[in-house]
Amino acid sequence: MLRNQIDKIRLLFHKDRESYFCFYKILGFYPRNIQLYQQALLHKSTSIRSEKGRPLNNERLEFLGDAILDAIVGDIVYKHFEGRREGFLTNTRSKIVQRETLNKLAVEIGLDKLVKYSTRSSSHNSYMYGNAFEAFIGAIYLDQGYERCKRFMEEKIFKNYIDLDKMSRKEVNFKSKLIEWSQKSKVEVSFELIEQFLDEDYNPMFHTEIRIEGISAGKGTGYSKKESQQNAAQAALKKIKNDAAFKEQIEATKAQKHQQENTEEAEEIIFISGIRKQVFSGTAYGEYSLCSPLRTGVRTGCGIRGGADPESSGTWKPDGISGQYVRRADLRTCVSEDAEHSGDPDR
Repeated sequence: MLRNQIDKIRLLFHKDRESYFCFYKILGFYPRNIQLYQQALLHKSTSIRSEKGRPLNNERLEFLGDAILDAIVGDIVYKHFEGRREGFLTNTRSKIVQRETLNKLAVEIGLDKLVKYSTRSSSHNSYMYGNAFEAFIGAIYLDQGYERCKRFMEEKIFKNYIDLDKMSRKEVNFKSKLIEWSQKSKVEVSFELIEQFLDEDYNPMFHTEIRIEGISAGKGTGYSKKESQQNAAQAALKKIKNDAAFKEQIEATKAQKHQQENTEEAEEIIFISGIRKQVFSGTAYGEYSLCSPLRTGVRTGCGIRGGADPESSGTWKPDGISGQYVRRADLRTCVSEDAEHSGDPDR
């Protein structure tokens, strides 16, 4: 209290006193290093350069604040719910430190009005304020230390905005969030039960693994399949958020799979229904003459005459003409058989 009074008197003569008073309303104390708090509210879309030429924004403070926030909330939850299981404590903490909750807290205390960002960035970054809240926690820690940071969370945040008992009962559907992300990102997600066992008290336990594009993304254990899936989904979402290399691996696997599918679709398909018809394969065209009919599962001799058709483009359709489609592998066999029978190397 005495420290705040001294700081208040000193700041009466400070040229940036309005900023100090603004932060005081949020924090309940005066900052010592106000630059930290200003940087915590600086989104990367409006980065400035330091004297050494390095970009300054809130990303590093966000990283630090994320770790400090986990520790403080874990401490508070542990002491509040005496005797509860580790899984319950972990889930309750996760509900508090998830982006949706932090976003709301940032708005509640007025950080949303102080964050600096470009207009274009705000349209697709729905968690900007939650990220700023984490950076703000990082700034408090560097400026005032862990105990002051914890006191801020207890007296300013939990006391006014978070009901721990109510929060612990809140259902957070991590599985739905993961599925929603997968649909938006156009990737495949699977939930696989990899183990079922009994704990030390002979209660049934379930172990689920989540795979994204066939790559292991997270594992979770629970006393029901649903709980294990939720815990696995939570782990997967955290990995997606924090592991850039993992996201790159997913994108690479997705691209490779897409390329393979395109290759298969590009196989030459021949519609057989007469003496002269077009052959379509990507951008290569030709004509064939049918020497004898092709039946399903039977390859007989047929002649192929090469030649480009400049007027052909896009996907060729038979326009209602009846006939058969033959895959490229069958065509190659057909060509080789025909060459053997005819002895004409140009056919």
